[in-house]
Amino acid sequence: MTGKNARHNAFLRLVSGNGAASGSESRYSLPPSKEMVIGRDPSCQVVLDAMMYRMVSRRHAVVRPLSLSPDSKFSWVLCDLNSANGTYLNGQRLYECQELHQGDRISLGADGPQYVFEYEFTYQTPATTVNQVTPLPSATNHHGHTQLKQPDSVSFTQLFPIISTGKDLTRKAYLVPGILTVIFVVLMFATVGQPQANQIIVATYIAFAAYYFVYQLCGKQKPWWVLMGAALSTTLILLSPLLDVFIFVFRGILPGNLSSPQESTTFTELLVRMFFGAGLMEELLKALPVLGAFAIGRMLSSPWREKIGVWEPLDGILLGTASAVGFTLLETLGQYVPDIAQQVGIGAAGQLAGLQLLIPRILGSVAGHMAYSGYLGYFIGLAVLKPSRSWQILSIGYLSAAALHALWNATGSINALLLVVVGVLSYAFLMAAILKARALSPTRSQNFATRFLGPK
Repeated sequence: MTGKNARHNAFLRLVSGNGAASGSESRYSLPPSKEMVIGRDPSCQVVLDAMMYRMVSRRHAVVRPLSLSPDSKFSWVLCDLNSANGTYLNGQRLYECQELHQGDRISLGADGPQYVFEYEFTYQTPATTVNQVTPLPSATNHHGHTQLKQPDSVSFTQLFPIISTGKDLTRKAYLVPGILTVIFVVLMFATVGQPQANQIIVATYIAFAAYYFVYQLCGKQKPWWVLMGAALSTTLILLSPLLDVFIFVFRGILPGNLSSPQESTTFTELLVRMFFGAGLMEELLKALPVLGAFAIGRMLSSPWREKIGVWEPLDGILLGTASAVGFTLLETLGQYVPDIAQQVGIGAAGQLAGLQLLIPRILGSVAGHMAYSGYLGYFIGLAVLKPSRSWQILSIGYLSAAALHALWNATGSINALLLVVVGVLSYAFLMAAILKARALSPTRSQNFATRFLGPK
């Protein structure tokens, strides 16, 4: 056409993700004279919410224009910017730049937000000359896409990646667990020859690792000092006169006496005693910090009420499992380890026996105290969400958590295989509660969750 140029107006249209679902602006025009970087960094041309799209890197991918071809057809290419979760084009992970065609589907991460590349023809009289963009060397692959090789130059941040990672270093690289591991290792070296101190360090580290596993599965942020406060509150209750009141009620008035010889009782009698003397008593004791956090949260204003209080099942699980950590540490280090060491004898043999008992007790808390208390915490949070049925919900949660606890204690003296079955069952109950709590969470779009094995 004389005096007119064919112009391609290219767009990226968001077709999946919260932005598409909410009806917000989801079409992004691609200018022919500059590149469009997509990511969570505010400097990007297409900025994605950092809390909503955690799988997206700060600078995830870029769409670059190429110079006009002889037939006046403009083209664009898609390049991944060394993103953590990858960029996918039509379901295939992108390792080199590729030319985009009408209808191509772009995904940021395997399950991240998706865009469709679109363009349309318009004709206009050129007022100014479009800035030419120098194309990169290209080749055609077996899919029919043009592949563009990345430039050979190396940037300063590529040579020193720690300078440019910023907040992603703490969010994605598990920096805090790594730092704590180094600290605990140094402390263990420093306490060689001091068995009591070494046992405390080992127990604390294993408890932290077990709790971190549950925290990542829950996927909701809760201040660390709130979680530590729940664990500390439980230890203080165990050391206070309140424990004597619990023992008097559940093991004195109620049929929960645990001091009688277990050999002279049947399994049913032992199960009943464990239900009252261990299950009901200890689960209520560990639930007190969770109920306390709920009461404190109701008296505060936002945002402190959300940080401290219990407003959903995930809050209850996080605080309940933290309370169980405090209970397990004090019970193991203050009772079981000293008892076994005294039975074996003073010296290296007693220290080794104590360590052999300490490791499985703390590590197994995920299927033990943390499982029962986290499960009960789920029901406490569910009762907050559904106040009209709160007493029914709390009753079911309290009795079922106590029953799991009693079943573990009772089968421990009978058969090791049954103990494995009960432990697996308790762990399954906790995991099921976490999955349901994540589905019910009012803050689901802001939460995170770690994949340990395959896609969810």
